[in-house]
Amino acid sequence: MNGSDNLERELIKHTLAPVYNEISEILILGTMPSPKSRENGFYYGHPQNRFWRVLSEVLSEPLPKSNEEKKTMLLKHHIALWDVLKSCTIEGADDSSIKDPKPNDIASLINKTHIKYIFTTGTKAYSLYNRYIKSKVGIEAVPLPSTSPANRRYYTDEKILKEYSILFDYTNP
Repeated sequence: MNGSDNLERELIKHTLAPVYNEISEILILGTMPSPKSRENGFYYGHPQNRFWRVLSEVLSEPLPKSNEEKKTMLLKHHIALWDVLKSCTIEGADDSSIKDPKPNDIASLINKTHIKYIFTTGTKAYSLYNRYIKSKVGIEAVPLPSTSPANRRYYTDEKILKEYSILFDYTNP
């Protein structure tokens, strides 16, 4: 029995503000904050999610502990962070269970920044971006693998770090 066997699908509304400033050049988009991220009040909040470990390694930064340190690291490297969806029906954190997706207004974020590059974390974020957002912003997204603990069987730590190292080519501290 896996952890999602007892979960029911529920309507989730995105409550986390995007992380960005006017000089952000890179946007990393997830799908929707997980229950643990919503509980922690910040992106990629599950302790087993590899996002912050991978990003700190790629950016040659110490692993950020607090939400403020995470935000500081992103902004230092001109990275914005948000999610494709503002609401959906979902079972727990299972992206494959998403129904009734409603996109965030990514175009308004792009207009407030210098974002030129967009990356998505996971195939669901990539497909939702292409379906709902790409035509409005005109920027091709680059898909990156999900850093979720559920993705460990497909992406070892070494393999996921290699995939995310592409970010190094786009960052300019």
